[in-house]
Amino acid sequence: MSKPLLSVRGISKRFRGLSAVSNVSFDVANGAIYALIGPNGAGKTTTFNLIAGHLSPDSGTIALEGTALIGKRTDEICKLGVARTYQIVRPFSGMTVEENVTVGALATTSDVARARRSALEVLDLLELADKRHALPGKITLSDRKRLEVARALATRPKLLLLDEVMAGLRPTETDRMLGVLRHLNLALGITILLIEHVMRAVMALSHHVVVLHHGEVIATGTPQEITHNRAVLDSYLGEGVP
Repeated sequence: MSKPLLSVRGISKRFRGLSAVSNVSFDVANGAIYALIGPNGAGKTTTFNLIAGHLSPDSGTIALEGTALIGKRTDEICKLGVARTYQIVRPFSGMTVEENVTVGALATTSDVARARRSALEVLDLLELADKRHALPGKITLSDRKRLEVARALATRPKLLLLDEVMAGLRPTETDRMLGVLRHLNLALGITILLIEHVMRAVMALSHHVVVLHHGEVIATGTPQEITHNRAVLDSYLGEGVP
């Protein structure tokens, strides 16, 4: 059996005595799409922050391809192949779309010309090439969400952490994002771990789902298995999920 790309083992994090994440363990297989779901306050974003190096766990281990991530700076983790987006998009407002993505590319190269070429390639993939000279404030929310993905993708990640990139999108915009993410996964082989409340998207896109509740893993499995899990139905999904 092949080793996972990402291995999370027994991580815990407390803030002022309150447990945000408690003994969380899961693996993410190379080349797969995993979803991390659960109600607000379940510990999903804290888990992302621990993986990406924005926080250090109180206990546990996190490894990418066997390399320990705990104790490394965020830029070191990025260079190892982990990139993330944020739920609230914050592009550089005074820079064009192209310049924003170029900054992302400069995380892994000091060659500005190469970074610009890489940025243009990424903008093509994210269907933003026609907006490359626009300022972020002049494009739609859907475009800004894809810009956030583009900035992360420009770092050439092995693992892409996506924090609610479909929140606030209309159904047609969600479908467009789903198509983009499938292409990144299937054509480029990028492994994706996403936090998402749009359950239609989770069910359509993910191969495996990890469910958090009160900072603990309460279930893991395929989307079909999760929708029939009694603990998940009671704590999060309810009875109306197909």
